[in-house]
Amino acid sequence: MPKRLAVLLLLGLAMAACALDAQAQFNIIPQPQKITAGTGSFTLDRHVTIAAPTDKRARQIADFLRGAVRAQTGIDLTASKEGGQHGRIELRIDPAIHGDEAYHLDVTPSRITITASSDRGLFWGVQTLRQLLPQQRAASLKIPAVRIEDAPTYAYRGVMLDVGRHFYPVSFIEKQLDALSYYKINTFHWHLTDDQGWRIQIKRYPKLTSVGAWRTEADGSRYGGFYTQAQIRQVAAYASARNITVIPEIEMPGHSTAAIAAYPQLSCDKKQVTVPATWGVFKDIDCVGDPGTFTFLENVLDEVMPLFPSSWVHIGGDEVPKDDWKDCASCMALMHAKGMKNAEELQSYFIKHIQRYLVGKGKTMIGWDEILEGGANKNAIIEIWRGDSETAKALLNGNRVIIAGPFYLDSPMDKLTTKGVYQTDITGSAATLYSKAEQGAAQVIAAHRSQILGAEAPLWSERANPLNAESKLYPRVLALAENLWSGDTHSDAAWANFQQRLQAQYHWLDAQRITYGPQDKPVVTYSITADTQGDGWHLHAQRGFDDVHNHYTLDGSMPTVKSPAFDDSVAIRKPGTLRVTPFRHGMAYDEATSFTLEDNLARGRTVSLAQAVSSSYAPATVLVDGVVGSTNFHDGRWAAWEDHDVDATIDLGRSVSIHSLSADSLQDVGSRILPPQRVTFSVSSDGQHWTPLYVDTPKTDLFDDGQHRWLIRYQPTKAVTARYLRVVANRHTDLPADFPGGNKNTWLFVDEIRVQ
Repeated sequence: MPKRLAVLLLLGLAMAACALDAQAQFNIIPQPQKITAGTGSFTLDRHVTIAAPTDKRARQIADFLRGAVRAQTGIDLTASKEGGQHGRIELRIDPAIHGDEAYHLDVTPSRITITASSDRGLFWGVQTLRQLLPQQRAASLKIPAVRIEDAPTYAYRGVMLDVGRHFYPVSFIEKQLDALSYYKINTFHWHLTDDQGWRIQIKRYPKLTSVGAWRTEADGSRYGGFYTQAQIRQVAAYASARNITVIPEIEMPGHSTAAIAAYPQLSCDKKQVTVPATWGVFKDIDCVGDPGTFTFLENVLDEVMPLFPSSWVHIGGDEVPKDDWKDCASCMALMHAKGMKNAEELQSYFIKHIQRYLVGKGKTMIGWDEILEGGANKNAIIEIWRGDSETAKALLNGNRVIIAGPFYLDSPMDKLTTKGVYQTDITGSAATLYSKAEQGAAQVIAAHRSQILGAEAPLWSERANPLNAESKLYPRVLALAENLWSGDTHSDAAWANFQQRLQAQYHWLDAQRITYGPQDKPVVTYSITADTQGDGWHLHAQRGFDDVHNHYTLDGSMPTVKSPAFDDSVAIRKPGTLRVTPFRHGMAYDEATSFTLEDNLARGRTVSLAQAVSSSYAPATVLVDGVVGSTNFHDGRWAAWEDHDVDATIDLGRSVSIHSLSADSLQDVGSRILPPQRVTFSVSSDGQHWTPLYVDTPKTDLFDDGQHRWLIRYQPTKAVTARYLRVVANRHTDLPADFPGGNKNTWLFVDEIRVQ
């Protein structure tokens, strides 16, 4: 090797090593594009001044920096155009810097300079400077010398919060905006309406909030809330000051049950409905065949749009069951008059009508990828949640896209890990989390990368609430922030480097009292088993953090930090309502998990089955564990059979006097869970010869789409002596001809079998 070439190679290796050292020294997330460590350090104390341009936004940024430094370090800087005794911080606008969000940050022993071509870049430079500050309070602090040149790879870096299923107060939202901005997330997608709640005040239609914002829960309690227009403006302004654009989402034409509960004339059948307290996709949708529907929605949008500075408005458009349209005379008349072939084209007509209205108001429409069904205008922005094929379809149609599907933060943390978020390549050149890109789709995505605006992590709130949401958001949002900012974070080496920097960020998250979760497992998973010796139950906790402490009560009250606590397991000796809440650092990490405990002669006994339970749900032992299931079939308390009868035998251990028998079943027609058509209780002394005691044929409305528990109970007039109990539950095999989906793929769910 020529000597000169060898020298150049060694010099290049040395420069690369220095760059890696600089990255390791500065624990910044997202990692800047270029970091060069300097010599010495800048001394930050009360003599340091901040100089900034005189325009309003620049002065606002300077004030923001001053407040952040004071909150984190206790040092109170002053605004001045003159240098202080020890140095100064200067904010500068320089049009020569390329990129609206780009910035340069220079820290030398004499001064700190942040330079950008716009106030957006200037603010991100301030946020990077905040991450260079030590996490301590002192009269004087050292900031190491460094030069950073930085700009994002993707222009759209978003997080979505669904406030329809669970309501989040303004204080919670502003706390998240602080954290999102700290990590340079620049878009907050506010999902303001859904079937289970309408959350934004519309003065022209007051029942949207007086009726649509509230629902009756299974326990009879009233749940809900909404934001006034003043609060909406407050949040939008708070976000704007932190470089975040708030995009509102008003769902249409589906996910509209709450609006229809308030104003039934929006639906095709004009019938009164209630705001549902369960999750899923509901059939009640906005009527496309009624011109009054568009008048209503346009009036709503007229009040929504002025509240948000954003030029984009999200209209949902996803999961629209069209059965009501097909049964609606005016909808079918419209379809035929316009020469449409199917209901999908009716949806396209609806979406394009709303899009034209928004364009007339100077707004760009965003919708979920279903708005492509029937054809969508190429000027709409498509948010992709159903995979690479939908991405390819949108790109070929000429649409710009936002990728959301791989980043659903309501996914369990062991299914969508922090590493998974970090290493997902939204361009399709790497395998996605949900499905490997088809070859054709991958080629389309690679050829149209310029149409990919960025990505977003949605937090749907069916199982998220103000107590546990942060553990679902963080640290996965930090991984998303770096993925989208740096754009090349898919290797294991990059992940290892990120993990190192992430450890330093936990100190800041702790200081903000953010209840972040583990990287790749739930905060805690509870399970409860019956004591096989007949002495109560054992409550177990599988903890994601070693310092999680579980506080519990036995009287149905809500646990506090003063309630009895355990770490991994505790014995529960008596029946009643058990509630348990995980706490960490003195803060509750979730709402209480409740267990209704009942004692009976079958509890903890051996159960055998003629047909095995589905492995997707609870094991057979839940039939006799003395723990009563809720109406939520995902609660881990229900055993399930698909397209099978139930035939369960319980050995009570000895002959006993039986005064009553009962079993619980579930109905959730929307999930194809039906109560049994017939239930038979039989008893035996030897387990071979059986005496039928009771046959029940529950009378049920198979078209009732609510969630219901069915208690099948038999009380003989005279006590019966037996050792074995047999329960046979036969499924429906002769469903009505018009039952959706027919006889196949139906489920029986059974919980507690009791012997008293």
